Amino acid sequence: MKEFAHPGTEEKCPVDLNHALETVVAVARNEWKYAAEVVTDLDPDLPTVPGLPGELNQVFLNLLVNAAHAIQSAGGTKGRITLSTRRVGGVVEVRISDTGCGIPDAIRGRIFDPFFTTKPVGQGTGQGLAIAHAVVVQRHGGAITVDSVVGKGTTFVIVLPGLEQEH
Repeated sequence: MKEFAHPGTEEKCPVDLNHALETVVAVARNEWKYAAEVVTDLDPDLPTVPGLPGELNQVFLNLLVNAAHAIQSAGGTKGRITLSTRRVGGVVEVRISDTGCGIPDAIRGRIFDPFFTTKPVGQGTGQGLAIAHAVVVQRHGGAITVDSVVGKGTTFVIVLPGLEQEH
């Protein structure tokens, strides 16, 4: 749980994204264990990136929990959540995919808006994706995009720049 603490530091440090994702999977186990199987496809040679680990952990946790909820909303059989990392040129890409209900085209453009939620009253604040967007784009100079097909699932792609020099 210490890795999710917010020490209030503004100073970036090298972040092992694979370790962060493995930690998030363990921490969120109660959210996904009945809804989905979680599969990781993590690049074993992934370099660290400069970042704020507590904030990145929050982004990954939010996306994983949302994926589990999307699978539960779809109903039916147990779904699958896949977390993957890759180095793509001078950036690192993190993908979090689910086989959930998908995001309808009509609302896809609003999912990163503060206070926008499709969850029932009392279950969602509408802050998770807005905060994820702010952390990735404003705090880390990266990008977060979404690809979704209703009835098939959703993939969030997080791109983080600034690879550390390899030793």
